Amino acid sequence: MTATAEQALRRLELLVTRKLDGLLHGAHQGLLPGTGSESGDSRVYVPGEDDVRRMDWAVTARTTVPHVRDLIADRELETWALADLSPSMDFGTADTDKRDLVVSAVGAIGFLSSRMADRFGALVIHDEFLHRMPARTGRPALYGLLHSLMDAPRGRPVPDPPDLAEGIEVLAATRRRRGMRVIVSDFLDARPELDPDAERPWERPIRRLASRHQVLAVEVIDPRELELPDVGRVAFADPETGKVREVHLSPKVRRDYAEAAALQREGTRAALRRAGVAHLVLRTDRDWVFDVAQFVLRQRRIGHLARRRVT
Repeated sequence: MTATAEQALRRLELLVTRKLDGLLHGAHQGLLPGTGSESGDSRVYVPGEDDVRRMDWAVTARTTVPHVRDLIADRELETWALADLSPSMDFGTADTDKRDLVVSAVGAIGFLSSRMADRFGALVIHDEFLHRMPARTGRPALYGLLHSLMDAPRGRPVPDPPDLAEGIEVLAATRRRRGMRVIVSDFLDARPELDPDAERPWERPIRRLASRHQVLAVEVIDPRELELPDVGRVAFADPETGKVREVHLSPKVRRDYAEAAALQREGTRAALRRAGVAHLVLRTDRDWVFDVAQFVLRQRRIGHLARRRVT
């Protein structure tokens, strides 16, 4: 590993452990919090928010202050990530490239998993292959995995490359044991479907995956994929095929492009919602750590409200 790559990974680990570890995992609540089956620590009862059925009567009697006992989410022994390093990820017009965000997202989940002594493995879509990196424990194994992602050459156009749907199918077959599965991609198709209600090619595979595992979809976006600048004539190259086409970015072209991009993104959101998976959006022009933290807090609030409705 080069000194530059080593320093980058150390900075990433430090960023995760300082800013995300306590917030995301705390008492092993997990990246996607949910009800658990194992008792955790006691804390002060909050009227109107906590379930009285979880009252810790022993601590309440000892302190004379009402306490409840938290439930710890079942520990996942194995976490797998599907990292999309197809040519469309080698793009970025803001603070970072989409590929860098993929490595950051995979690294964050990997570092948090390793601190809980979980095994962490990955499938990588790159060129004409689906690379499988076995799930292992320990910091050296995770550093090796992340270094492989960072060191992978830029994607190139290849005939019949594996698509996201194929990657998800392989991810589902990797292990039968229930666990957390993370898919990091831009979710862009070779032929974008602009009807938000239309089924995406990867929708059925991800729905089957979610029926057995806890699934988090991380969508990586660059702002230039949402709207085009007013710069006149520009040559566009399709990273998946290598084809180049010159386009004059007139107001109508830019308006039509923005509308089509919005429809495509709305279709992705709708498909993930139908599949019942959590959806996190990371952008190359935003602080990804802040967005991850806000996402987890939002998921916890939703989960808390859902539990209150059930009770």
